[in-house]
Amino acid sequence: MTSASFRAAPLLMALALMTGAMAPVSAVAASYIETPVFAADVAAGKLPPVAGRLPETPYLRPMNQMDQTIGRHGGTMTMLMARPKDIRLMIVYGYARLVAYGRDLRIDPDILRDLEIEDGRKFTLHLRPGHKWSDGAPFTTEDFRYYWEDVANHDMLAPTGPPAVLRVNGKPPVVTIIDETTIRYEWESPNPAFLPALAGARPLYIYRPAHYLRKYHARYKDKAKLNAKAKKKGQRNWAALHNKLDHQYKNKNIRLPSLQPWVNTTKGPSEQYIFKRNPYYHKVDPEGRQLPYIDRVVFSIASGKIIPAKVGTGQADLQARYLRFDNFTFLKRNEKKSGFNTRLWRTGKGAHMALFPNLNTNDPVWRKLLRDVRFRRALSLAINRHELNRVIYFGLALEAQNTVLPDSPLFREQYQKSWTQYDIAEANRLLDSMGLEKRDSRGIRLLPDGRPLDIIVESTGESTEEADVLELIQDSWRLVGAKLHTKPTQREVMRNRIYAGETVMAISSGMDNGLPTADMDPEELAPTSQVQYQWPKWGQNHETMGRTGEAIDMPEPKRLKALHEQWLRATSSETREMIWHDMLAIHAGQLYSIGLIAGVLQPVVVRTTMRNVPVQGIYTWLPCAQFGMYEPDSFWFADAAAPIKQAASR
Repeated sequence: MTSASFRAAPLLMALALMTGAMAPVSAVAASYIETPVFAADVAAGKLPPVAGRLPETPYLRPMNQMDQTIGRHGGTMTMLMARPKDIRLMIVYGYARLVAYGRDLRIDPDILRDLEIEDGRKFTLHLRPGHKWSDGAPFTTEDFRYYWEDVANHDMLAPTGPPAVLRVNGKPPVVTIIDETTIRYEWESPNPAFLPALAGARPLYIYRPAHYLRKYHARYKDKAKLNAKAKKKGQRNWAALHNKLDHQYKNKNIRLPSLQPWVNTTKGPSEQYIFKRNPYYHKVDPEGRQLPYIDRVVFSIASGKIIPAKVGTGQADLQARYLRFDNFTFLKRNEKKSGFNTRLWRTGKGAHMALFPNLNTNDPVWRKLLRDVRFRRALSLAINRHELNRVIYFGLALEAQNTVLPDSPLFREQYQKSWTQYDIAEANRLLDSMGLEKRDSRGIRLLPDGRPLDIIVESTGESTEEADVLELIQDSWRLVGAKLHTKPTQREVMRNRIYAGETVMAISSGMDNGLPTADMDPEELAPTSQVQYQWPKWGQNHETMGRTGEAIDMPEPKRLKALHEQWLRATSSETREMIWHDMLAIHAGQLYSIGLIAGVLQPVVVRTTMRNVPVQGIYTWLPCAQFGMYEPDSFWFADAAAPIKQAASR
């Protein structure tokens, strides 16, 4: 291992102390404890004993955190979800990845036994000998070859070719199968985005269960027969059927083998989805129990509006999704009666809410105004964040710009506090300096073309929280001669208006990843995507390689794009860290988004009998995968029978 200290080495050493690392399965079989729920199938010969289901060198899950203890098998964990499509969250929560983020935000091997990196451009992946898919078929480099040759580079299955993250300077990697458990990906230049993509909440899958999908591929089966089968299933051809069946993240195809701790067994649509433990999961605890501890996970579907009430009456064992901070008081009142504890985790987005001035708006007068940094700074200074925090969040949130959070190693206070002081006098001075001194009879400033400074902020209207925040901002902006108007619309309508340049400003959440390290891609800080509300047309131009959208025509955003390209070519963490700070400093000064509040607390309801769920945690999509980074395969019930009875009665 040449580039980092990976988790695999100390774990293999620990396993060696326990059983003899790298020894054949037969030599360590006595160290493993059979999973009770599988005992009957093992006795009947339907399943091999646990030693035959584990890889030769399983991942040893250390219980080395303050809030962790060695557990025992059994029980059913129930969660509430609002839509059948939420079953994809079991891929997020299960968080079995080739490499994964730990609580220290480092990326270490997980499904992989080991990983070697040379010069940031050559990645040699070592699989675990004897690792199996959930159906017992071997998991080998053939699964990687199948994806690369038969999916990613097949013009019918992937018309645009391999994913962008697998291309550096437009070129794909050289993929070399070394042996059954070793594969190498090599680029001419560094690809620092590769490992974060593998570890993501929605991971990049560079492997497929080849033994299953070959049955639906024209390279291996009769094309005419496959097309006929596809039409019977409502698909236009064999490729469409293959793509429908081959979607590990969506979690809908119950026949698709998995490497996750729990496997979906319910074909939708349904009001309840049951996930059962994977008999061949690759992890064990220090005493030799195969993980996960919990036998089943049940997703019960209910209206999102009534999920907080259902949780308050004890109908979930672990729940954060569809709960908000304003549910906290109700949940606390019901803890004792319903048998749960309510914890408060920090959210991990760069801002819980931020304003996004559309620098690509079609209106030429507004475009010029929004692109003047004095205007953005004046609006920021005219927001009383302390009042927002005190009135809406009981003073428990962070009054901050849309930037990295204190838990990130890249955090600097000047980024967080830049232009956040409440200073009406300075805000008025900045607006006066722009020539916006004329006002109408209401005291509202006039634009250069005579229109009043009426700022329409578009929102999704999905919660009263946004409306409450905007109402408070409206009062303070009035003091600087600006009139705020709220325009709630459906999310897709709002997005399409932003993309088309029809909006002036929108309110939404901030950076998806407020907890970056230097080795995570800073793409959110550069115009790289249409979904960046502050510069959607520049982002679209980047995504389409100049075919649509607009070319960047401001110096600082051009600089941000150049810095991002430098980060992609950087060969050391030190260089990547310097680039991150350059980009963060530009944002702190230029305020391309105006952060309002960050680190809002997220209620996390935990059954009183459940163990190993952190008392304090961070609830966010990236990099934590919400619960995923805390490894729910190690959660367990102190009274395993109780949750089963509860689940049966719901």
